[in-house]
Amino acid sequence: MCILICGNGSYYTGNAKNPELRLQEHQPRKESNFTRKHLPVKQAYFEEFERIDEAFEREKQIQKWSHAKKEALINRDFQKLKQLNKDGSTSSPIER
Repeated sequence: MCILICGNGSYYTGNAKNPELRLQEHQPRKESNFTRKHLPVKQAYFEEFERIDEAFEREKQIQKWSHAKKEALINRDFQKLKQLNKDGSTSSPIER
């Protein structure tokens, strides 16, 4: 699971078996409509998973997050992430 930062400062959350190849696919005239409209794109954060279903579950979770919450995760600012969570947990495998 990875978070890409787009040229306009927005975040794109997705999955890839090969993150470097996937990043290349998000460049001009390639894959995602969203990233194509918001170039340039660079990887800001990633997490590795043993199982693809776990990666997709994490992707869907993070896609629902606010920009500020994603930014806290990217910066590994777990204190801020806790403050942004209603229940006080980070839901991050890094801290599990």
